[in-house]
Amino acid sequence: MKETTLTKIMAVACSLVAVSALAQTSTTVTTTRDAATGTVVTEKTTTVDTSGTITEYRPGGDYFTLRAGTTGAPARFYYTNDAHVFDPEGHPLSWSVMRPDIPATVYYVREGDRMIVRKVVLSKPVVVEKTTTTTTTTERP
Repeated sequence: MKETTLTKIMAVACSLVAVSALAQTSTTVTTTRDAATGTVVTEKTTTVDTSGTITEYRPGGDYFTLRAGTTGAPARFYYTNDAHVFDPEGHPLSWSVMRPDIPATVYYVREGDRMIVRKVVLSKPVVVEKTTTTTTTTERP
């Protein structure tokens, strides 16, 4: 039992490290003046992006998982109605095109221990052609 729990903890830790190691960060600082009080309000938002392959997605759910690189454990990304999906050229797509095994870049912000998705850019999946040869043998009496 202890080994299983320890293994799960290590898998989660490794996935967070893998996602963080492959991620790029950009910070936006927005300064506004509150009209009622006249005070200046500064808000800092840090958006992170990471690339990988979607490993799990359920329509109607509130998260999907993404594996960054080839050896990392999948990390869970939560999304809301504010999140949008785009193709590589920047055209908006429906969430219905999401499915496992699609390469994607995810832009997200951290809220506590959750990664909240702001934008997903789907890459075109690699097409693998499979050639099948069928040989039929007929015996004649």
